[in-house]
Amino acid sequence: MLILPKSIMTLLLPFKPLFRQPTWVKAQILFIGAILSTGKRTVTAALRVMGLSDERHFSNYHQVLNRAVWSPRRLSEILLALLMKYLDGDKTKPLAFGIDETTERRWGLKISKRGIYRDAVRSSKSHLVKTSGLRWISLMWLTEIPWAERIWALPFLTILAPSERYHKQAGRQHKKITDWARQMILQLRRWLPNRALVVVADYSYAALDFLHACQTMVNPVTVITRLRLDAALYKPAPPRSGKAGRPRKKGKRLPNPQAILDDPQTKWQSVQVRWYDGQTQLMELTSQTAVWYHGGKPPVPIRWVLIRDPQGKYETIALLSTSLELAPLQIINWFVQRWQIEVTFEEVRAHLGVETQRQWSDKAIDRTTPILLGLFSWITLAAHLLVERTQLPIRQAAWYVKERPTFSDALSAVRQQLWFPATVFSMSASEPDMVKIPRALFDRLLDTVCYST
Repeated sequence: MLILPKSIMTLLLPFKPLFRQPTWVKAQILFIGAILSTGKRTVTAALRVMGLSDERHFSNYHQVLNRAVWSPRRLSEILLALLMKYLDGDKTKPLAFGIDETTERRWGLKISKRGIYRDAVRSSKSHLVKTSGLRWISLMWLTEIPWAERIWALPFLTILAPSERYHKQAGRQHKKITDWARQMILQLRRWLPNRALVVVADYSYAALDFLHACQTMVNPVTVITRLRLDAALYKPAPPRSGKAGRPRKKGKRLPNPQAILDDPQTKWQSVQVRWYDGQTQLMELTSQTAVWYHGGKPPVPIRWVLIRDPQGKYETIALLSTSLELAPLQIINWFVQRWQIEVTFEEVRAHLGVETQRQWSDKAIDRTTPILLGLFSWITLAAHLLVERTQLPIRQAAWYVKERPTFSDALSAVRQQLWFPATVFSMSASEPDMVKIPRALFDRLLDTVCYST
């Protein structure tokens, strides 16, 4: 029987109803093994670190991912509920979420849903690099972690968006990124029906159909994203005059953001903005409301914000909000928080083994990467409960002074709780430098350290 600390079980037991009892036992072992593993996050790596390298029926553990009946969507819902329970300090404030896609680099003829995509990490404006892999869309909660004293992006819902080639071969209609995003946000609204929601996204989601869908929900969701500098902006449509024909969708044409930027008569407001590097920057902004419209698409009322750096260090950008009542500075602050999504993607690759999985079955692929991304949020929660009892240790060195804990410190603290259960004894109460470790636990530790990569 797996013996786990109380703080760990507090965050694990809510997921138990999703599984049958035999599957639940195996799922716990794989879950804890994924946390303790230091290299690849494969099923066999998890079994080895849990001391089950001699398990002859190891294939039964593969079935948790590729055959067992359980709902990843319900798992995401429970994870979000836990995040809200322990980290949502003010129930009256709007909740900010970030949505973005990432490519998991994978090769293999048996991976049916892979495609060829632009590698955002290796590409630049002047150099395009393509890679084979799986494209994931992840929805993350942007919230401040008290003990980290900064905003973190916590994934809770991740969906695989197959390539157009896959849909064509399967005889299905292709779903664009914005189609998947619309469904994800609609699901989020159903989970949180009474909260004000703000979703922050990049250029890919500046699509009129997507913005219109979020704006016209029964309880609208505000979307903040980039706006093209040449976007066609108009005044709101005038009231109907009683003449026959369809009602107008737009009014008089307005200058686009580029024209406003080039106009020497534009009035700019100087503000202090906390920028991407975490430092406060003096920026200039101007903002107005308008209707963004393109032929054949629904008109979308927006508030646009044009931001420029008076020193010319940063490029000029235009933002839009589907909520006209938001203050321009608030729109900027929420959009800058989007950068934490990229930090999370980097952390899960560096510390949780994303891109090291080796599953080939479609069901296992659909489940494994969302679990590893959700593991980032779960470990953050586990560390949060540990901080309530003791101070989170921060790894220091003479050449690197760290003022605030990072995810690696949170992961280390959770691993310590899992590695040293009640079977570790101190040899002396006055001088606890010597401890007695069972041989099985010592062998597991030695094997993990010596074979870590």
